[in-house]
Amino acid sequence: MNIKYKNLVKTFNGNVAVDIDELNIGEKTILGLVGNNGAGKTTLFRLSLDLLKADYGKVEMSFTKQDNTFFSTDVKVDEEWKNQTGAFIDESFLIDFLSPEEYFEFIARVNNIDKKTLDIRLKEYAVFMNDEIVGKKKLIRSMSAGNKQKIGIIAAMINRPQLLILDEPFNFLDPSSQNMLKKMIINYNKETGATILISSHNLTHTIDISNRIVVMEHGKIVKDLDNTDIKAKIELEEYFNM
Repeated sequence: MNIKYKNLVKTFNGNVAVDIDELNIGEKTILGLVGNNGAGKTTLFRLSLDLLKADYGKVEMSFTKQDNTFFSTDVKVDEEWKNQTGAFIDESFLIDFLSPEEYFEFIARVNNIDKKTLDIRLKEYAVFMNDEIVGKKKLIRSMSAGNKQKIGIIAAMINRPQLLILDEPFNFLDPSSQNMLKKMIINYNKETGATILISSHNLTHTIDISNRIVVMEHGKIVKDLDNTDIKAKIELEEYFNM
């Protein structure tokens, strides 16, 4: 999946949340989006998913469809990109009156995934779930914040998306689960060539998994760094006074 942001502006009550002249993100990229609170990271993700309407500008997505034809669209104009996208931003993405099993089955049906395929894919995340999510006869709303986070992440990956967007995915996870998630993200990118966008306040985790890092402040991009072989680490630590 390729993503292009062009002259993208979003304001709330006169305050600029996002102001990006141009940003292009290509296939196979794991892009880490970092910045202090209020930098505009989550707003950018919501604009990317057409959950917010921009004041100006547009978000374009282009990808190769299953029939090997090339497709490009403004996210506001056509919804076919949604079939190629998985995302988890916060608990609002969950249907918390369902059990995890019911929620995964709902996501599968929306993506035309049969029960056998769903079961196979869920087995891949068995270690990550740590025997705390499925088979517990509990509703999502009764689960811990960490397990809700896991459910949202797994659901975002069930349809094998070409574009995966995760906002603060390491929040609420214990250290072992954080390390497992890092491996999951890196392996998924290597296996599928998917474009992955990660926002996180955890600079160490972001540096570990990203091959490109964008720093946002007050809605603007202030740094766009190549992080191949962790080469951006020193510059980022200096920028954030670590």
